[in-house]
Amino acid sequence: MNALPGTEPRQRLLAILQARVSSTRLPGKVLADVAGAPLIVRQIERIRLSRMIDGLVVATSEDPSDDPLAAAISAIGVEVYRGSLNDVLDRYASVVRDLRPQHVVRLTGDCPLIDPDVIDAVASHHLVCRADVTSNAYEPTFPDGLDVEVIRADALLKADAEAKLNFEREHVTPYLYDPKRHFRVVHYRAPIDLSGLRWTVDEPEDLEFVRSVFDALHARTPRFRMQHVLQLLSERPELSELNTRFTRNAGLARSIAEEEATRKEVDLS
Repeated sequence: MNALPGTEPRQRLLAILQARVSSTRLPGKVLADVAGAPLIVRQIERIRLSRMIDGLVVATSEDPSDDPLAAAISAIGVEVYRGSLNDVLDRYASVVRDLRPQHVVRLTGDCPLIDPDVIDAVASHHLVCRADVTSNAYEPTFPDGLDVEVIRADALLKADAEAKLNFEREHVTPYLYDPKRHFRVVHYRAPIDLSGLRWTVDEPEDLEFVRSVFDALHARTPRFRMQHVLQLLSERPELSELNTRFTRNAGLARSIAEEEATRKEVDLS
């Protein structure tokens, strides 16, 4: 990590966008072209429209495969932090220790349709409720791909110090949601349940969907929001059929299953 000078918190709310090139299901997706720019750049453009966050960094890995990603991010003037490939919780904690924010807005690099108004709503709710962690995704009511988690920095550092299981470290926040840990968890919900909509990018069909949305909306409304996408889908319902066969949070479910399988092997040995 490249530590910066100073001991006082630089930001009250620091957005940390985790991303890597070596995705298991769709390698290179963060650099895939979306309306003439890399997917990750399109997502950053939307994050920068947030009125609540005070800073943004991209946390990627030190693996050489992520060199092109780091270069693309640096080229648009966004700070890049590089750490462990698989221990993503350590990546976050390293940023927090260096930059000393009070709260972290956790975002993932597979959500190019992220809505800055949703980011701000979750962040505001977090501050009002004085929660340790606030999520609109753990009990989902928003489309998959508008996921936002806001975490107190001291709670994230406590999780980093205590979390031991591989899936807790790879997926950053499971330790915080464990009721045995007694963190104050608050959920932010949409007015109506839209959790059946899939706007994330994990599969080729997801990328096709996102490209179709940007092609339809970006040129005339570059700052389009969730409601614009919903209106588009009401006019062109066939777009929603492109990727409906995939399961929400399949990566986390797979990691938990692998952890349980490893435990059983240890118990039987």
